[in-house]
Amino acid sequence: MSAQRPWSLRQRLSWWLAAQSLAGLGAVCLVVYMVTAMNLSERQHETLAQKETIVRHMLGSGQHKQDASEEHSLSDFLIGHENFRLIVRIKNGQQVFPVAGPATESARLVSRVFEVAPQAEGDDALQVTLSMDVTDDLQHLRRLALTLAVAAIVGAIVVSLGGLSIVHIGLAPVRRLASQVKSLSANNLHQRLDSSGQPTELAPLVEQFNGLLGRLDQSYTQLEGFNADVAHELCTPLATLLASNELALRRPASFDLHEVLSSNLEELHRLTGIVNDMLFLSQADRGAVARRTHTPSLALVVQKVAEYHEAALSEAGLELRISGDASGDFDEPLLRRALSNLIGNATQYARRDTVVLVSVETVSAERARVVVSNVGQTIPPEVLDRIFDRFFRASASRSHSQKNHGLGLAITAAIARMHGGHPTASSSEGVTRIGLELNRTPK
Repeated sequence: MSAQRPWSLRQRLSWWLAAQSLAGLGAVCLVVYMVTAMNLSERQHETLAQKETIVRHMLGSGQHKQDASEEHSLSDFLIGHENFRLIVRIKNGQQVFPVAGPATESARLVSRVFEVAPQAEGDDALQVTLSMDVTDDLQHLRRLALTLAVAAIVGAIVVSLGGLSIVHIGLAPVRRLASQVKSLSANNLHQRLDSSGQPTELAPLVEQFNGLLGRLDQSYTQLEGFNADVAHELCTPLATLLASNELALRRPASFDLHEVLSSNLEELHRLTGIVNDMLFLSQADRGAVARRTHTPSLALVVQKVAEYHEAALSEAGLELRISGDASGDFDEPLLRRALSNLIGNATQYARRDTVVLVSVETVSAERARVVVSNVGQTIPPEVLDRIFDRFFRASASRSHSQKNHGLGLAITAAIARMHGGHPTASSSEGVTRIGLELNRTPK
């Protein structure tokens, strides 16, 4: 069963806008309703208070002896006030003035109960219940509530439809970017997204995406160059093997094949080295990590590698010195291979009668650095940036294609990454420093 497709950005924004509009309008309508209800309630109580004052005056001016004239005055008071009810009782509960006005079961009354003190000794105090029918006010509130609810819903719908259009217009730059991205392919990675006229919020995205396109374009270019380099590196020994074998086959049967076989064996070793180095780099790219064991002294590891290069250093008229030391958990065979590549590289390009310096230092509790320095030609920055690329050679003068195939520094960089570190390279004033920074412990 396929997963449910997530909502689009347009749908999410539209629904959120609709929900916020309904909540906002609903809150406003609720406040209007509550304020109206409070005003009606205050008006009702004020009206009852005014009527209470009139009733007190009417009852207090007489002798509190219920007679026809007093009942007539109370009845006159209620003329034109059909929504009022008045009940007068004496202390023992006897009703001395009946309910005035028509009584209806559906009436909703708001009442005030008060007592009128006797004006003369021997008279009874009067208990008065003054009521007001608020049915009309309640109906008005119900109609207001319905009107406000409908207004809130209709207003939310109108705002949502308008918001939908605004969201559609606002997402137009995103659609334009999507159209530009859709036109990209491996054949036109040199193109870049047009950032002119884009909103400020999208400018960083366009910039980052263009940077990604640049890196992809560079990677494709390097891949094409890598394929050409691989073909060239493999083609040369294969051509040599074919030529030597054809030559041997044309010679008489008595011809000594020892020289041909020796030459072929040398080329086969070269092919094997290229293939093995490429397999190693492939494993490193797939995330292979170093197999660490405790190494108490990196300087001692450098010393062992230097002994292997002693003859080449002596032939080049160079002296190797080691400074500093560090310890940690490293893959010593891989580290020896990386150091051998660095020392071999320095031996090839160092100026005669100079010193090759191997510096070992503890950068921090987690990091260690090994740097091989040699005195020679300064490497330009544009070359230094690519010095760890596979099959990269700066120039013909620095090319030793018969001995090397341009993978030594690439392997050194891979070994640094397998130790959780990175390669380092700098060159200034004739001194070139190439090394690697490593994690002393696995993470």
